[in-house]
Amino acid sequence: MIHCSIIQKTQLESGQRLDAEYYQPEYLDYSTQLNKLSQVAISDVCRVTDGNHLTISEQFADSGVRYLRGKDLQDFFLSDTDPMYIPEETYLKLKRSHVFQGDVLVSIVGTIGLVSVVADNFDKLTGSCKIAILHPKNIDPWYLSAFLASTYGQFQLQRLTGGAVQTGVILKDMSTLRILRFGDDKENQIANMIKIAYEKQLESKKLYQNAENLLLQELGLIVYQISNDLAFEVYLSEVKNAERMDADYFQPKYQWIIDKIGKKKRMSEMAKRIKNTGKHTPDTEYNYIEISDVNVSNGEITFNKIVGKELPANAKIGLSGGELIISKVRPTRGAIAIIPQEFSDNFIASGAFSVYNVDYPTREYLQVVFRSIVGKLQLERPTTGTSYPTITDEDIENMWIPDLSLEIQQKIADLVRRSHEARKKSKALLEEAKRKVEEMIEKNDKKI
Repeated sequence: MIHCSIIQKTQLESGQRLDAEYYQPEYLDYSTQLNKLSQVAISDVCRVTDGNHLTISEQFADSGVRYLRGKDLQDFFLSDTDPMYIPEETYLKLKRSHVFQGDVLVSIVGTIGLVSVVADNFDKLTGSCKIAILHPKNIDPWYLSAFLASTYGQFQLQRLTGGAVQTGVILKDMSTLRILRFGDDKENQIANMIKIAYEKQLESKKLYQNAENLLLQELGLIVYQISNDLAFEVYLSEVKNAERMDADYFQPKYQWIIDKIGKKKRMSEMAKRIKNTGKHTPDTEYNYIEISDVNVSNGEITFNKIVGKELPANAKIGLSGGELIISKVRPTRGAIAIIPQEFSDNFIASGAFSVYNVDYPTREYLQVVFRSIVGKLQLERPTTGTSYPTITDEDIENMWIPDLSLEIQQKIADLVRRSHEARKKSKALLEEAKRKVEEMIEKNDKKI
């Protein structure tokens, strides 16, 4: 089906935009809907700026002032995975790019339209020019984030996107975004959903951290220090048995963590690995999960809808829901997750995962083990490659798992289950908030 629009010269946005994409029928329909309602330019309710335009990549550090990039904006709230920092003296030079609690951030380069509220009170915070910084003046930031994340905020951001090699929204255009107002009562209702969702995310993180702490407490690892020895001795017999002679493989820290585990079992004794079972037909639509679809901070999984003939060659493992998946690529990042039970219809995973059939509570217990220092050190040891380190299915099956009592495993699993439930509730509230915004617009609610 061909979609086209016929545009009069007088409709060409004062001659500022002549590209056909800007006048897609879908965009025109959304714009018409917005025009029926009370609205303001975002510059009327926010001071709009962006992150720094300096070249400071060589100043990135492991500590200092938090420096945000586009990928740090996730699901309404800032991601704490792989944080980046800059020296305080650099931060002080970036006054126009300082970020404060209550600001709303939007990614405007690369992946356009990610939205996050700065919910926490950072002492100092800044970010890159790939982020638009909205300092609210007379609008609730929680409501503003819901509007921008809704269909009617996202279409405007996508419509303003320009460029070829690297797409983006320029700051001048960002200031023209239209925000709909529905009065304090309705906007507060939306804002409160986002606030409760944030509280649920905090609850989810705390529950999961409690699960990991329980594991580490049982192993005497609540407080630990890992040393990377500059020199150590290895017997020739050890080199022959390992069939490895690279020095990193024999770092004493790897034997240290195995000794700390105490009573243990191999992973192959705990769970059954699923072999390549992904059979697909050319014209069927599948839900495909690859490594980047696993959120390494909380284990949440997304997917992409792809017809069979366009699936990559590595789409090999059919899923029925409830499986434990472990990334074999850059394994220490923590792309380890449990497939939701509802992911059962035409779901298929990349062969870059090692996938296991295992029931509750062992499944949840194993997730905590693999995401903890116990698992990460063991996943690190057998990696091969430098910029793209990988391990094998056999490496994972040979990992040592602490053989804790069933009572402790159950307690850990229960905390994980409650963590997953809180995160699921948070996600549902965020989706409901966006849907409420869209319903108010589509029902032509007027400003009170």
